[in-house]
Amino acid sequence: MLIGIGSMARAMTASDGSEVLVGDLGPQHPSSHGLLRLRLELDGDRIVEAEPVIGALHRGAEKLFEVRDYRQAMLLANRHDWLSAFSSELGIALAVERMLGIDVPPRATWARTLLAELNRVLSHLAFLGSFPVEGAPTAYYAFDEREAVLRVMEEMTGGRMHFMATQVGGLKQDLPQGWLDRVTTTTAVVRDGLAPFDDLVVDPAFVARTRGIGVLDRATAEQYGVSGPVARASGLDLDLRRDEPYLAYADLADVLQVPTRTEGDALARVEVLLAQVRVSLDLVDACADALRTIEPGPIHVRLPKVLKAPEGHTYVWTENPSGINGYLLVSRGEKTPYRLKVRSASFNNVAVLGEILRGARLEDVVTVLASLFYVVGDIDR
Repeated sequence: MLIGIGSMARAMTASDGSEVLVGDLGPQHPSSHGLLRLRLELDGDRIVEAEPVIGALHRGAEKLFEVRDYRQAMLLANRHDWLSAFSSELGIALAVERMLGIDVPPRATWARTLLAELNRVLSHLAFLGSFPVEGAPTAYYAFDEREAVLRVMEEMTGGRMHFMATQVGGLKQDLPQGWLDRVTTTTAVVRDGLAPFDDLVVDPAFVARTRGIGVLDRATAEQYGVSGPVARASGLDLDLRRDEPYLAYADLADVLQVPTRTEGDALARVEVLLAQVRVSLDLVDACADALRTIEPGPIHVRLPKVLKAPEGHTYVWTENPSGINGYLLVSRGEKTPYRLKVRSASFNNVAVLGEILRGARLEDVVTVLASLFYVVGDIDR
């Protein structure tokens, strides 16, 4: 991500009589992190005020939900956070299943949990892999580890980014023969590949660049509704997988750990993300072991060709890789939702930028942005 205060920058007088420079950082090109614009007020290289300006990537997904059936709605949800595609499609399926009163087969429940945690590993590795070289797009870490996970995800779902493996009532297809063994091999590969990151978070140069940078205190995180690893790095011990279990997480309580820190800075956020990768790998292994013991059976519930949710409404929330996603589904008994509102983690997490950038130096902006682990499509939807 390149920093540049554009030609529209202008000088203005602040309330205390001092002169500040007002300019824009971004919007950024889609091949970076999407189109996020920051309006900055600068006193020299010190940030006086910062305002995230969103909407440049808006595609009206929530309005499109209203003219799509529930299978098509999952296709749209798959795309707003392209690093958490499986988790996003899963949330809509859970909401419709609750409306219909469907009990998903046990094999589907455990397989969904496994895939959700593999998706979490993919998302976290993407941020960890790019963080040390943010601004230098020719380099990337964790590439081999992500590729190993992508291979098993592709074998199971047929996709590498937009998986579309979920359907209302379970999964679209059964697990390939021998796939669980290949998953276990993959988790071992990823664990071995995390060693450089253990060295990174204690490297003096990296620590100097991240410690004390972009500090987010717990009270501010709660006020803005920040969630996920960003919130847990500020001491907010909240994880829906543990606190309001869904899928098979209630049976994984002895494996599911929730790493937290209290410093709330960029370094703490990276440390939490790294710790969460290891927890997810443990969860994947536990799910694979459970699936090996479950008797063969269906992977989904048979449904009518035209699926209609009964009249009413429900709200489902899930612990997505970036934080809490919520799905408000309102139905009038038709094959399309009357309303499907998505509460996305990245929106709240980026909203706090104005608080944590105030008083920071311009050179620290990239570090702070990279440590919030957001996807712009998840903000604009």
